[in-house]
Amino acid sequence: MPIGYTSTLPRTSDLVIVGGGIVGAATAFHAARAGIRPVVLERRPRLATLTTAAAAGGFRMQVDSEEDLRLIGESVDLFLRFAERTGQREYDADVRQSGYLWLTTIEEGAARQRQLVAAQGDWGLSDVELLDGDAVRRMFPYVGPEVIQARFRHADGVLDPKALTMGLFCASGAEVLTGVEVIGFRAHGGRLVGVETAAGTVSTDAAVIAAGPYSGLVARLAGVELPVTAVVRHKVVMPDVPAVPKGAPMTIDDDTGAHWRPALRGAYLLYTDPATPASPPAEDLPIDQGFAFRLLDPSSPTSVARVSPFWREVWESGSASWMLQAGQYTMTPDRRPLIGSTPVEGLFANTGYSGRGVMGSPAGSRLLIDVMTGKVPAEANPFRLDRAFASRPHLDPL
Repeated sequence: MPIGYTSTLPRTSDLVIVGGGIVGAATAFHAARAGIRPVVLERRPRLATLTTAAAAGGFRMQVDSEEDLRLIGESVDLFLRFAERTGQREYDADVRQSGYLWLTTIEEGAARQRQLVAAQGDWGLSDVELLDGDAVRRMFPYVGPEVIQARFRHADGVLDPKALTMGLFCASGAEVLTGVEVIGFRAHGGRLVGVETAAGTVSTDAAVIAAGPYSGLVARLAGVELPVTAVVRHKVVMPDVPAVPKGAPMTIDDDTGAHWRPALRGAYLLYTDPATPASPPAEDLPIDQGFAFRLLDPSSPTSVARVSPFWREVWESGSASWMLQAGQYTMTPDRRPLIGSTPVEGLFANTGYSGRGVMGSPAGSRLLIDVMTGKVPAEANPFRLDRAFASRPHLDPL
């Protein structure tokens, strides 16, 4: 079943989805399962080429809130049974449960890990291991001597975000138009009646804004303000680095947030600096060339060599090549997604996953469709747009 690309803008649609990344794909998939005929509009020439393409591709149940655990747990069930659940064979999400390993070198970090693992146990996640430094080095010999404790869950893992996205589009049967920009929304009496594009207007009484960092700008076309900001995140891509242990888990310095995972016979390396300011949404993001040095230079306080010493040897050899990618997280004040109706009746939002779009949006999109169809009452949706945005502590550096 190929993806339903078309060059002809339909005159009408049950549902128009604005955005062709993972969130748009998951929305289309669950809409189709509910008997809704979706049309997907993507401004760029191809699907999944903005933030989805820059994602690290990890999924984990080791999160810092029970709501997130429930949401992501549902997504993980889809990942693990992807071919069965989607009914398509064109795209393999390449799901590998190689684990997530969080390492700390300080007692404060160890206490925080114990607190979080205890909370996760209370929420029903009982397979997270707490390992002392010697135990973690026996399991993962590449871990440095400074590490005093780790938390590890083998059932967490990685996948291919683009293949996941394309498989969901394929399974949705949606009409997909690329290179089509949404320029406005038509409403009558406070209710949506159409979506305006540069190629014409689609008459519809339902639309979903799933435009990642552009969601706020798209919503403003309808006079709706969404509490979202865009924050630039970088990824170092290092192909063909033999020193990277094959099959290693996603390895995170729990004290700094620096992390890496095997990929492309080398690794992806990332670091989420909480001090990074918001910036306007952009397709052509400026690349910070110093980012790679902050991750790779052993003298940097955020170097991955701090807890995995083999990276020092990679640095000292000087022979490894790297490339930089940049994307944007779509952040909300409480770092939880916006899922549900806007003040314009018939216009919905599915955005703001705050760096967890790949692992959160498959389940979040099911929730959205259930809200749209009345299966879930609006007041029972914990991610509705009119909730109180209470601040919460950072127990998780990612």
